[in-house]
Amino acid sequence: MLLALKDVSKSYTTSEGPIQVLRGVSLSLDAGENAALTGESGSGKSTLLHIVGGLDTADSGTVHLDGRDIAGMDDQQLAELRRGTVGLVFQQFNLIPSLDVAANLAFQARLAGRHDERWAAMLAERLGLSQLLKRYPEQLSGGQQQRVAIGRTLAARPKIILADEPTGNLDEATGDAVLDLMLGLQAETGAALLMVTHSARLAARFGRRFHLTGGKLA
Repeated sequence: MLLALKDVSKSYTTSEGPIQVLRGVSLSLDAGENAALTGESGSGKSTLLHIVGGLDTADSGTVHLDGRDIAGMDDQQLAELRRGTVGLVFQQFNLIPSLDVAANLAFQARLAGRHDERWAAMLAERLGLSQLLKRYPEQLSGGQQQRVAIGRTLAARPKIILADEPTGNLDEATGDAVLDLMLGLQAETGAALLMVTHSARLAARFGRRFHLTGGKLA
């Protein structure tokens, strides 16, 4: 089992008092599996994803990732986890504007010490970026930028990919094409994929589906 959450709860303090976002959430995901995480706005989907990725901490419960309990990790260990084990894809592309496509694709893999020219070239070809390697992010369409973001994540060969509404800024046709590529490459690499989406249509394409409501899995 690559990912195991047990009884994870999370609340935030606001001016109007504490807000309980997650209430005892438990789920698991094996290597090679893909799952969609759905729920209404504010249901805790992004919070759950951030906890799995070590970007936020749970108030209670356990999160085991690749056999390790991430609750006991310090900031340096969490940063190493995100470099080497976890791949993150967000709705905002977060590309580095001063780097061209080739350098953006290689960025995460170089940080992880896993840069492989042949793997990067194959990803660029599969993602339709081979003719765009010398361009900069501002010269790309939204769909092209998201494909670069996905390629940057996969170039480091993460064990699990966490994607937060990665097609949310794209039109339907482009979003479908990007999801096709992501699911295909995820299956080929054997990584696990957990993707937040508000779309029941997109969620139906995943092997497993989790739905958050009232801070719990329905």
